[in-house]
Amino acid sequence: MGSRSRAALAVIGGSGFYDFFDNQATEIEPTTPYGAPSAPIAVGEVAGRPVAFLPRHGKGHEFSPHTVPYLANMWALRSLGVRRIFAPCAVGSLRTDWGPGTIAVPDQLVDRTSGRAHTYFDGGGIHVSFADPYCDELRSTVLESDAPGDLPVRAGGTMVVVEGPRFSTRAESRWFAAQGWDLVNMTGHPEAVLARELEMCYAAVALVTDLDAGVEHGDGVHATDVFAEFKRNLGPFKDLIRRSITAVEGTESCDRCQVHAGISLPFELP
Repeated sequence: MGSRSRAALAVIGGSGFYDFFDNQATEIEPTTPYGAPSAPIAVGEVAGRPVAFLPRHGKGHEFSPHTVPYLANMWALRSLGVRRIFAPCAVGSLRTDWGPGTIAVPDQLVDRTSGRAHTYFDGGGIHVSFADPYCDELRSTVLESDAPGDLPVRAGGTMVVVEGPRFSTRAESRWFAAQGWDLVNMTGHPEAVLARELEMCYAAVALVTDLDAGVEHGDGVHATDVFAEFKRNLGPFKDLIRRSITAVEGTESCDRCQVHAGISLPFELP
């Protein structure tokens, strides 16, 4: 595989975030033991650095949150040399002070999905450390980058990941908020844990598109409103990701995300 097909840094674009490069990029269609990824992976440059970009839901949003080929996506990125991933996503807010247009860089995750394939290790007694699901180094890089425009950036927060594709009921939303959770999302799991199993640093960068049903006093969350809010803030959101990429130091996984030291794996990492 040529140098133009490899990159140590990657961006996984969420709903409404289907392209990334302003300059020329090379499209790669890697094969994996888990089938094809959501879309061909584009490898281009940001500030002279090779970066891989994969639209999580496909180029035309072909995949719903529960049908995204997560195992294939993460395996494909790792096979191209990726070791560090920024993962932009759309989220609902469970708190009134983090309204639409807020960017949050969560530090915790709660999994409320069901039925998704969520591990590469179906045998062998492999258990990865996941107490801190996001890479602190990448999170700090985002938080220390100057946010363009007037988008506020919030540090920390817990993101609860629901199965989807439906939005939460008011009762569910109120329950999530009562637990002290801050954001609700449909794609953050198993993506984050698969990155950890493949020893790739991973940080979610969440753009709030709405107040969730238990916070909102209107008629609930609607997909058209979510996409419209994401589109409105997409330009500065992309700029923040580009600035974060430029500021990343090093191209290898950090020590915390290298979790297999001394462990015999049932297969070689790609």
